[in-house]
Amino acid sequence: MLLYVSQQFENHQTGHHPECPARTTRLNRLLEETGWLERATVPPWNPASREQLQWNHSPEYVDQLERWCRENAGQIEADTVVSPGSWEAARWAAGAAIDAVRRVLAGEAATAFCAIRPPGHHALPDRPMGFCLVNNVALAAHAALRCGAERVMIIDWDVHHGNGTQEAFYADGRVAFYSIHRSPFYPGTGAADERGVGAGEGWILNRPVPATISTKAYIELFSEDIQLLAERTDPQHLLISAGFDAHRGDPVGGLCLEEEDFATLTAIVQSVAQRRGIQGIVSMLEGGYHLEHMPRSVLAHIQQLAH
Repeated sequence: MLLYVSQQFENHQTGHHPECPARTTRLNRLLEETGWLERATVPPWNPASREQLQWNHSPEYVDQLERWCRENAGQIEADTVVSPGSWEAARWAAGAAIDAVRRVLAGEAATAFCAIRPPGHHALPDRPMGFCLVNNVALAAHAALRCGAERVMIIDWDVHHGNGTQEAFYADGRVAFYSIHRSPFYPGTGAADERGVGAGEGWILNRPVPATISTKAYIELFSEDIQLLAERTDPQHLLISAGFDAHRGDPVGGLCLEEEDFATLTAIVQSVAQRRGIQGIVSMLEGGYHLEHMPRSVLAHIQQLAH
């Protein structure tokens, strides 16, 4: 298993904000204490280049984002702030996602987890949104296609709908997107009738769930849905937008899950991959803002992903 960890992510300073450097600091400390930094392979990688960022984002937005960071612009969107270190942190995060896909598809490892920040699944092709600057999982999907995969499937279990990822592939027809998310809730997208258009018709599957859903019902829906979408789109590679803010104790989101439930979700993804002969699973950190529950939830995810 590959693990992508770096102190570079701490350079994205956000002040008194739930998406803070302590998220990865606490997570990395737990990974070290539990031996995962020694047990897994921590590969070297390069930050994403400007050209790679433009696989998913407009040149104008990439330029603007760099300017905002270098100018220490602070709040650049209703929920999103940047500092001088944010540009490099975002490039290193995107670079991790791209490198993980390349290595897994080359057969260097069966799985990878990217302990990265800032998160990415709300980032739109032309603007930041919801704590997100660069859409890491969308860039990972583009990397998979460039590495020879013909069809990719993204599974997003963050408590919030991954609207930026959906928009990136809504009419694509090569990248399937599944999101199970609390509704009504931020960002207000992800209705069940949002299914894609044109070549992407049927490649989008949204599962909005109420805040009162039970864990049993959540897990059953998740299992049924990803099997259905995999049968419909026949993916060759799986990506996980692994948000941990569906944990019932999360201060920003919160739903019905406990730490061990993220291992269950991971096992379900693995079973789909095994049954369909899918090569490789790459997972990357999205949300999760409780500084104790999130690291432990990630640990449960990693322990299962390594099986």
